[in-house]
Amino acid sequence: MPRRRKKKSPPLIYPSAGPLPWRLADRFAGRLLVFSDASQKRLGGIAAVLFGDATGEPLVTTRSLPAMGSNELELQAALFAIQQAQRHFPGRPYALFSDNQDTVSRLNRARSQGLAEDAELAQMLAAAGIAETLGEAEICWVKGHATCRGNILADQHAAAAAA
Repeated sequence: MPRRRKKKSPPLIYPSAGPLPWRLADRFAGRLLVFSDASQKRLGGIAAVLFGDATGEPLVTTRSLPAMGSNELELQAALFAIQQAQRHFPGRPYALFSDNQDTVSRLNRARSQGLAEDAELAQMLAAAGIAETLGEAEICWVKGHATCRGNILADQHAAAAAA
C-alpha cells in the first residue's frame, strides 16, 4: 500500500507592526504610504490602502470591476490607489507599493521616459485625472504574501471586493 503524503500547511505570515517592515520604514518616513492590490474571482476586485502616518489606522477603498487579465487588473488597482491618494490627501508626497512587478516597471518607465512612450497608459492616466501626480510618486515593488502589513490588508480587501 502506498504511503500517503502529508499535506503541506500554509506558511505562517507575521505582519509587520507598521504598514511597512521596519527595514523599509525609515526610507519612506513622512510620505503617505499607498498600497494597491487586485484579485480575480467571479469579478475583479481592486483595493487601495492609504496610511496617512505609520501609527494611524488606514483608509481603505475598494471597487469591483469586470474580470480582466491579471496584469491589467493590477494596473487598474495602482491607478485607483493613486486616484484615492490624490482625492483624500491632495498635494502630499506619496509612495505607492504594489506586489505586481509588471505594474511597477510600467509606471516607473512612464515616470522616467515620459508618457509619450506608452500612449495607452497616458490615456488611462488622463482619464483618471492623475497624470500630473505620477511624477511626484515613488513607486516600489513589495513582495506579495510577505510580512508587509499594508500589502496584506490590500490583498484581503481586494479579495473581498472580487467575491
